[in-house]
Amino acid sequence: MESWRAQPAVFWAFVLPGALWLLCFFIAPLALIWLLAFGERAGPVEIDITWTLANYAGVFDPVYIGLFGRSLWVATVATVLALVIGLPVALAISFAPARLKPLILLLIILPFWTNILIRTYAMIAVLRTKGFVNFGLEYIWQLGTVVLAPFGLDQAVMGERFVPLELLYNNTAVIFGIVYVYLPFMVLPLYATLDRLDRSLLEASLDLGAGQIRTFFSIIVPLARPGIVSGIILVFIPALGTFLISDLLGGTDSLLIGNVIERQFKAANNWPLGAAMSFVLLYVTFAVLALRAWVAGREGGLGKA
Repeated sequence: MESWRAQPAVFWAFVLPGALWLLCFFIAPLALIWLLAFGERAGPVEIDITWTLANYAGVFDPVYIGLFGRSLWVATVATVLALVIGLPVALAISFAPARLKPLILLLIILPFWTNILIRTYAMIAVLRTKGFVNFGLEYIWQLGTVVLAPFGLDQAVMGERFVPLELLYNNTAVIFGIVYVYLPFMVLPLYATLDRLDRSLLEASLDLGAGQIRTFFSIIVPLARPGIVSGIILVFIPALGTFLISDLLGGTDSLLIGNVIERQFKAANNWPLGAAMSFVLLYVTFAVLALRAWVAGREGGLGKA
C-alpha cells in the first residue's frame, strides 16, 4: 500500500474538513466550557475567568454527591437491563433466516427515525395511570372477575375494584425510559459480534454433552464479550448524563445529576458550577474508558504471554 506521504495533498483534502469540523464544533466549545468551570459570576450574564477551584469544590457538596450516586445507580441498573434484554434479541437476529435479518434490523433502528422527545412522550402514554399498561392490567382484572364469579371468588381474589399502578414519576419509570431509548445501542454491537460467531463451536459444545444453557454461558457469552463491552459503554455513558428522560418520566425523588447540570445553565444561571459538574461527569466517563482500555491491554498481554 502506498504511503500517504507520497500524496500529501490528497491526504489533507480528506483530513482537513473533518478536522476543522471537530475543532470548531467540538473541541472549541468543550474548551470554552472547561474555562467556565474556573470562572466566577460577575453579573447577570458576565463571567470572569479567575482560575478559582470553588466550583469544583462545590460539586463535592453532599447533596450533589448523592445525586452522582443515584445517577450511577440508575445508569448501572438500566445498562444491566438493556444487556439482559439485548443479548437474547441480538442472538435471535444472528440466527434468523438471511431474508429476515434486514427487516428485523430495520425494526431495531426504526426508533432512531423519531426524535427522542417524541419517544419519551410515548413512554408517558404507556406508563401513565390511564396508559396502555394499566389498560391491559384492567382488562386482565375484568377477565379474572368474570372467570371467578361463578365460584364466588371474584372479590376475594381480584378485589372489589381495579387499582391502577403508579408507574410514572419514579426511578423505575426513568430506568424503563433509558432502556427503551438506548436499547438499540446495546443490540447492534452485540449483533455485529454474534453474527461473526463460529457456529461450529456451538455444535461441538452440544455434541460433547453440554446443554443449551451451559453452551450459552460457556461459549456464546465469552465470545460475545467485545460486543457486550461496546454495548455497555454505548448505553452507560449517555444514561449517566441523561436529563430529558428523568425530567419527563421521573418525579421529585428521581432527580439525576444531568437535571442539575441543565438547571445550572438555565434556571439558576450558574454556568461556572454547571461547567464544573459537566467536567466531573466527563472525568468519570474518561476514567471508566481508561479502565476498560487498561483491562483490555492487560488481557491482551496475558493472552500473548
